[in-house]
Amino acid sequence: MLASKRILLIIGGGIAAFKALDLIRRLRERGAQVTPVLTRAGEEFVTPLSVSALAGNKVFRDLFDLTDEAEMGHIELSRSADLIVVAPATADLMAKMAQGHADDLASTLLLATDTPVLIAPAMNVRMWQHPATQRNITTLKGDGIGFVGPAEGDMACGEHGPGRMAEPLEIVTAIDAALSDGPLRGKRIVVTSGPTYEPIDPVRYIANRSSGAQGTAIARALAVLGAEVIFVTGPADVAPPEGVTVVKVETAQQMLEAVQGVLPADAAVFAAAVADWRVASASSSKIKKTKGGLPVLEFAENPDILATVSQMEQGRPDLVVGFAAETDHVIENATAKCARKGCDWIVANDVSHETGIMGGAENDITLISDAGAEDWPRMSKSDVAARLAERIAQALA
Repeated sequence: MLASKRILLIIGGGIAAFKALDLIRRLRERGAQVTPVLTRAGEEFVTPLSVSALAGNKVFRDLFDLTDEAEMGHIELSRSADLIVVAPATADLMAKMAQGHADDLASTLLLATDTPVLIAPAMNVRMWQHPATQRNITTLKGDGIGFVGPAEGDMACGEHGPGRMAEPLEIVTAIDAALSDGPLRGKRIVVTSGPTYEPIDPVRYIANRSSGAQGTAIARALAVLGAEVIFVTGPADVAPPEGVTVVKVETAQQMLEAVQGVLPADAAVFAAAVADWRVASASSSKIKKTKGGLPVLEFAENPDILATVSQMEQGRPDLVVGFAAETDHVIENATAKCARKGCDWIVANDVSHETGIMGGAENDITLISDAGAEDWPRMSKSDVAARLAERIAQALA
């Protein structure tokens, strides 16, 4: 897909700029032509020489460069690309884009183009969460700017949270999707996956047998069709797919907060096996085994993520898909769940022990919607994901 594609790569300032070097290498491995633009702040983290050597191309740096303007003006530079990628996209660059500023080469290129733009944000967690940045994000998405990331994790400043730039391979996949004609191009979809761990004490927790394989396959299939996928996952057995924004959580409450934090979206697929209950007051120290007595655990109900999102008055995704893992009366229970939760579709499956589905490689589902119950033949979880992704694309078309 990327062979002979022309990528204009704008490298902003920030410690994440070092990832841009690997991104250039990955793009060139796939046959893309990379024209780099380095901001003044970006030069504080990577050198023009290293960027030029990896890109095999001249680095553009200054707006008022007579030679550059004579050979290729900044307007032509931006319009001759198939895609403009900003990585890292700092809070400052995003603010300039949202407000239409053009006071340096990078911001001028971004304003003087009708070429599609994909940005990979990278900044401190407080900057990312600041209302001004969130307003800019809403503006940029409304303008049709594509996003990849940010991911959640440890920051160079020592803090933890959303704001880490997506990894180079994730950005490459997003570039591939942005340049494809996939039916979900331009759509933002949230997928939850895996189990949740509800702590009893620092060493024990309540969990279930979900491997996360089905949710992971769904996220991958949606990304292949061009969607921007936000993958909110519990502690799964399988690695998250490449090319999606990964948000790792452990508890049901954390999963709900993560989902709410990444909305709005065009669709949401809730494939996670969320624990229904948690210990009301988890112990801060290990509960000791004592002679002649058992610990008494008081339970509390976990938040209902599917119902919460399905019943949102504002910002509800156009399509909300839930999962119903049942062991008896599968169709009846799943149909009732769909009505009770208020979602659009329910993917129902029989997870009785003898089916081998929970934690296995195959799935046997029934898709429940307003049209009724549609039985699918037993197939691999990857095939289920591909078929479901195609149905989602049809519904969002």
